[in-house]
Amino acid sequence: MHHRGHRVNPARPLYTPEERRRRDTSPWTLVQGVLAPLQFVVFLVSLVLVIRYLATGEGLVAAHVSIVIKTLVLYLIMVTGSIWEKAVFGHWLFVPAFFWEDVFSMLVLALHTAYLLALWFGWLASYELMLLALAAYAAYVINAGQFLLKLRAARLAEPAPVQVRP
Repeated sequence: MHHRGHRVNPARPLYTPEERRRRDTSPWTLVQGVLAPLQFVVFLVSLVLVIRYLATGEGLVAAHVSIVIKTLVLYLIMVTGSIWEKAVFGHWLFVPAFFWEDVFSMLVLALHTAYLLALWFGWLASYELMLLALAAYAAYVINAGQFLLKLRAARLAEPAPVQVRP
């Protein structure tokens, strides 16, 4: 498989030693490390509010506000994530190491943006808006899982620290 003139090798480690050094020294790594769990907490709160509205018909405004906040946090993590990819890999997005995660992230962004547009322009009724939000959230969970699996595999593939015996 080729991508932008680079051969994608499944046996290739996620990071070269230089990319690992850049990852470990980049301030954007910390930013991503803070924003990812923050986004997950915002997602969980919003999910509860959306389900509450769908189950009871109550809390529509709170559900809408939470989805808008979740979407804004998503935009923030996507922008800073592309800066992180540039700092570590030299490209803004779609680097071979995270190509499919970035592709699926575009779907997540599209669904969240569709929600904002439908809310703003009144294209969907409240119930349909909540279903669209749930579709966006399902895509987000899959995408988060992609990243977690990739980062876990990278961690397992990293060389173990050298143990120095006295």
